[in-house]
Amino acid sequence: MTHRIEAASSGRAKCRACGKVISKGEVRFGEVAPNAFGDGEMTLWFHPACAALAHPEPLLELLADDTDTELLDDVAALRSQAEFSQQHHRLTRIAGGQRAPTGRARCRHCKEPIAKDEWRIALGFFEDGRMQPGGFIHDSCAVDYFETDELLDRVRHFSPDFKA
Repeated sequence: MTHRIEAASSGRAKCRACGKVISKGEVRFGEVAPNAFGDGEMTLWFHPACAALAHPEPLLELLADDTDTELLDDVAALRSQAEFSQQHHRLTRIAGGQRAPTGRARCRHCKEPIAKDEWRIALGFFEDGRMQPGGFIHDSCAVDYFETDELLDRVRHFSPDFKA
């Protein structure tokens, strides 16, 4: 199985990490995996930055060869982000940030309720070829849960409407 970097041939594919459309001509990363629905293989498409943040292992496999990377703007930055994601494995779970619309959710770290209108970080787990929702973390529990304080760029990446 060979992973690849290429320009999107159409605008139909969605990123498996952020769920947004990968526009025609935009650079994308393809993870080749066994087809879950039949014989052969399938390709899971990602924005390169999303792959580095949410699903770094296959991207690092491709970057280790230094062959198919001429379309990427900053290979060193992608490699650095992906390696940091591997070192702090819970970082790959970040799926965005938001204010709690209700007070019903509980923090996966401290198990306390997250009050209405309090900031929280959404979690997701990469399963079955896509990100699946996985609960929430208080913003105050984030450093303990993720074991690093370098979170804001990742939260902003998956929440483009997120304001400082």
